[in-house]
Amino acid sequence: MSKQATELSRQSVHSYIESTLLSGSTVAGDQDLLLSGLLDSLSVMTLVSHLEAQRGMQIPPQDITLENFERVDKICDYLELS
Repeated sequence: MSKQATELSRQSVHSYIESTLLSGSTVAGDQDLLLSGLLDSLSVMTLVSHLEAQRGMQIPPQDITLENFERVDKICDYLELS
């Protein structure tokens, strides 16, 4: 993926989280989403479903971890490696 496409993808994920899951609240890319309580388990599953539909991929249950989904930056890193 080109650098520009990667940046657009990161912006898309970040925008979806802010607009849909956080009801318009802003969040920094390195801000904790899970332990802070910004996202709950239902929100994470909503995000996973969205990402799978957008990218035409399946995210294995064993990959839905705190390590991969705790921050926007980590979510994007995971997606780039998948």
